[in-house]
Amino acid sequence: MSERNLAVVILAAGKGTRMKSDLPKVLHPVAGKPMLWHVQASVASLSPEETIVVVAPGMTDVEAAAAPSRCAVQAKPLGTGHAVAAAREALQPLLSLVETDVLVVFGDTPLLTGDTLRRMVDARSEPAAPDIVGLAFRPDDPAHYGRVILDAAGRIEKIVEFADADSAQRRIDLCNAGIVIGSGRRLFDLIERLGSDNAQGEYYLTDIFGLAHEEGRPAGVVECPAEEVLGVNSRADLALVESVMQDRLRRRAMAEGATLIDPSTVWLSADTRLGRDVTVHPSVCFGPGVSIGDRVEIRSFSHLEGAKVADGAVLGPFARLRPGARVGEDAHVGNFVEIKNAELGTGAKANHLSYIGDASVGAAANIGAGTITCNYDGFAKHHTAIGAGAFIGSNTALVAPVSVGPGALVGAGSTITRDVPGDALAVERSEQKNRDGLAARLREERRAAKKSKAG
Repeated sequence: MSERNLAVVILAAGKGTRMKSDLPKVLHPVAGKPMLWHVQASVASLSPEETIVVVAPGMTDVEAAAAPSRCAVQAKPLGTGHAVAAAREALQPLLSLVETDVLVVFGDTPLLTGDTLRRMVDARSEPAAPDIVGLAFRPDDPAHYGRVILDAAGRIEKIVEFADADSAQRRIDLCNAGIVIGSGRRLFDLIERLGSDNAQGEYYLTDIFGLAHEEGRPAGVVECPAEEVLGVNSRADLALVESVMQDRLRRRAMAEGATLIDPSTVWLSADTRLGRDVTVHPSVCFGPGVSIGDRVEIRSFSHLEGAKVADGAVLGPFARLRPGARVGEDAHVGNFVEIKNAELGTGAKANHLSYIGDASVGAAANIGAGTITCNYDGFAKHHTAIGAGAFIGSNTALVAPVSVGPGALVGAGSTITRDVPGDALAVERSEQKNRDGLAARLREERRAAKKSKAG
């Protein structure tokens, strides 16, 4: 295919009425990324010269998400053929070149793989390749999919939408995926000839196959697994696609050297990166933007998002890493510890019940249970710096901006509002006072009062 140019048109103008959402359909997330992102990633593997995303008027949020791809606007929702035609002007410089193919895909099919698209591209580069190639699949239940009708030579004679199919055609199990690749000039010439004489009164892109067959230049067909072309038209569809995507991501993680002790309970994002010999315990959730080094152990019920974890670290159980968290080599983040926009140095430990936000913690420092960095004063966030080897006693509040020097000790229960020099001991709490026998006298007084009230 190297001698041919390739342009891609992604149809993303659907409003997704059945989703019952203010968010455009293609922006609903799957594995932490918009559906459109997944489709763009698959077509990007083909290195096309141009990708055009077709949107409806006013879809500025879709246009923003589509960047750096350019967008074309389908002024009225008159069908898939009409939508592809909306991209013609944007593609005109490429279409003026003889050897330009156009691939048409849908923005709501996030499971479509680059491998399948590559097979379609390859089908156009074979000797005596057909002008047009369509994608088809064989689902367990053909349901209401359009049917692909093949001629005796195995080429596409026509595609019949379910609403327009007769009983014999509905028994065919080869179904239309709606994805097409073909010579750009030929594709748009056929689109210009489309009519809207059908049950929906729309310009079906699929009608180009019948037109091509009538001219004696029938289209070829490539088949793919049914799961790849699962479209999303409802919340139930979205949940099904998410389930399939999660299974894919889990298999990929394990194939690349991670251990998932109970894979079905681990939730991954499309961009999650796990190193070699990582162990993930049950019920761990990875939000977008997480990178995990080698030999890391992540214990149950931990939640990570926007975080980077270096080799050999141990997290959880019940650890929460928020965006900007950076955990150094061999560091420990224990149960009910939350880290946000903060760095734990090599070998540092925060093992229990602490909040570390907008902070830097030096190598081998120890954060005692119940420690918090008080990073917000009601108006702005401030930084806390804890030096290497420092020891922060339990139940300490570090009121930012503040620094604790290397090797310093902070006594338990302190509220630190001023910088602590390196190797210093800082203690800030009220003097303890003991009043002998007072507890016993108070108990007696309460018992007497209770007895008097009952009498």
